[in-house]
Amino acid sequence: MSRVVGPLDPEQWMIVRDLRLASLREDPDAFGASLEEEGTWSEAQWRDFVTRQAVFSLDDETGPSGIALVETFAGDFGATCWLGGCWVAPQARRRGLLRHFLRVIDTVAEDRGWQVQGLGVWENNHSAIAAYEALGFVLVGESVESTRRPPRRYVRMIRTTPSA
Repeated sequence: MSRVVGPLDPEQWMIVRDLRLASLREDPDAFGASLEEEGTWSEAQWRDFVTRQAVFSLDDETGPSGIALVETFAGDFGATCWLGGCWVAPQARRRGLLRHFLRVIDTVAEDRGWQVQGLGVWENNHSAIAAYEALGFVLVGESVESTRRPPRRYVRMIRTTPSA
């Protein structure tokens, strides 16, 4: 049985660190961040990371196996929050866990005023784009060059929170 936990608090920084570093180690090309950078962070930096955004973890029978970050954000195309760093461990994939993450995030969204959820996906990550489209996200605007990993480009997607 899988369950989403969160938002996590700074006292749970080790769970966040372990999941985030696992995501960067396992799928380094999926994110703008790098293992080289975040792998050197101190406890204080990880606590700050947890404080700056809502962090959700996914637990299944193998233990913590996924992470999602949500930042309050007044941005492009009316987005009021930005989902980032969404990752599910390889052994837990293809079981609808991203949908499970979003159900919990939607519940929190109502309390935090997140009416429109936005996210970015590398423009060549067709499987992620398809997965997000299946969950109600739509592509908006043109692709944008990454400031963290130029010349890579990402596409923006938005979705109205179902409870909004």
